[in-house]
Amino acid sequence: MAKEIERKYLVTDNIYRSMACSCRHIIQAYLNRDPRSTVRVRIADRKAFITIKGKNDGAVRDEWEYSIPVDDAEAMIRKCADGRIIEKTRYIVPFEGFTWEVDEFEGDLAGLTVAEIELPDVTTTFKLPPFTGEEVTGDPRYYNSSL
Repeated sequence: MAKEIERKYLVTDNIYRSMACSCRHIIQAYLNRDPRSTVRVRIADRKAFITIKGKNDGAVRDEWEYSIPVDDAEAMIRKCADGRIIEKTRYIVPFEGFTWEVDEFEGDLAGLTVAEIELPDVTTTFKLPPFTGEEVTGDPRYYNSSL
């Protein structure tokens, strides 16, 4: 079992696009959205994963992620999705020794852009890139499973 330590911020402008070293299109759906344990299926550039996440404790939660066949992921999304199917473009942005993931949501979530940083420890310090705004870590309105 791995621990995910993640901080999340709203994005104030699109300078991250010019700072990004890569981007990819993501389709994901939740098979279970119970806050105690979410189950997500994701397809990112023809690779698929199933991810189980435990309940958040601030910026920390348990996480298990496994590769699965893309055809299985597509079927799970089509047949088992609990709620909306999320599509987004993820930009990978290196900044001050860390990797930021900036998600531009599509469809009826268009206009929402969120930046996340995964940290090795809850006490790790880091500098905020110029595109970050309000911190929304721990705010359930910004959990992908709530969107």
